[in-house]
Amino acid sequence: MQHKICLKALSFAFLLFPLGVLAQNAGDILPQNNVVLDTARQTDLIDIGKSIFHIRPGKIRDQKGKKVFFSILPIGGTVPGGAGRALITSTSAAMYLGPKKTTNISTATFTPYWNFGSRFGLPIRSSIWLPDNTWLIQGDTRFLVYPQYTWGLGTSRHEQEKTLLDYKYIRFYQNALKRVKPYLYAGFGYNLDYHFNIKPEDDNVNLEQYTGYKYGTGSNSFSSGISLNVVYDTRNNEINPMPGMYGNLVYRLNPTILGSNNNWSSLYLDVRKYIAMNPEKPNQQNTLAFWSYFWTALSSKTPYLDLPSVGWDPYNRSGRGIDQNRYRGRSLFYLESEYRRDITRNGLLGFVVFTNVNTVSGSGSLFSSWRPAAGTGLRIKFNKGSGTNIGIDYAASKGYNSVMFNLGEAF
Repeated sequence: MQHKICLKALSFAFLLFPLGVLAQNAGDILPQNNVVLDTARQTDLIDIGKSIFHIRPGKIRDQKGKKVFFSILPIGGTVPGGAGRALITSTSAAMYLGPKKTTNISTATFTPYWNFGSRFGLPIRSSIWLPDNTWLIQGDTRFLVYPQYTWGLGTSRHEQEKTLLDYKYIRFYQNALKRVKPYLYAGFGYNLDYHFNIKPEDDNVNLEQYTGYKYGTGSNSFSSGISLNVVYDTRNNEINPMPGMYGNLVYRLNPTILGSNNNWSSLYLDVRKYIAMNPEKPNQQNTLAFWSYFWTALSSKTPYLDLPSVGWDPYNRSGRGIDQNRYRGRSLFYLESEYRRDITRNGLLGFVVFTNVNTVSGSGSLFSSWRPAAGTGLRIKFNKGSGTNIGIDYAASKGYNSVMFNLGEAF
């Protein structure tokens, strides 16, 4: 039954994946979607700061487009998963490593946080586009002390039946993908997940009995494996995507020969589409965005904390309005849509409205447990050079609501 459900979800997801790109011819010049936007008429917080403090920068020499755009956001906020309020500092750097007309903008993000207690994190993520988009190099490295609520598998438990699970976590992902067609990339990666000192805060809770799952519910779990990665990306800026499309397929294999506790494998398929509602004005935000992903464990021995879970997509952006980790199962299917619009003509202020829904297998069939959420948000242009916005979102679902701060768009 589980395999039939997976096949149905995969069939639906593959209908969304842009298979037609295989018919295109490779070239160094990117087609029409990689338009360099004119930001001269836009205003950001950096412009306002220069005006207030009367800063008049000297003439900047163009070093072949290799100018670095920095954005930083020190805030106090609520970290998902039950750790309460925390100090969060998000710093992003973006730059072009080649000509803007033929090279996507590369990004690196460092988002440390600390709740002045037992929880802190040091995550670093990067997406590097080499000149003319010949290679895409992706990195995701984290060290987390991460107590987090869990509800077991599926959706059968009520909100009040959660238990706080304490653990430490090291992640090391590195992928290298080579362009094989315009917009289409394929390559391999190495993926390591090490969860240790796993222990429920309540000494009376036995995690294996609580979850009804025996793999990865001891004191530690170690997963080490290789991945096959395929990316299709017509966006020229993943920080603030304009019209285009994105697809990502990851098949991961974790054999014991590489150190994993058990042999297991997984599949992740992510598809996103961005539609311009007013294409005559490409410098103004008026976009309808869609996001869907399907994530499934292909083996019965996948460790508990490596199973698909809402909010645990690669960038931890899914499930706004739903507590991270609230729904976990052997398979997860997710849908989200968002409308983005400028409020001011200069692009300084904007807003979004969004809705999402997810369903997991675990306490029933995959498509029998839909859980929706919705929200809205304010956007403040921080750096027009990289298109970076400060995002302030409020979202809610049944029994839960949250306010989120981010640099860049959710997807």
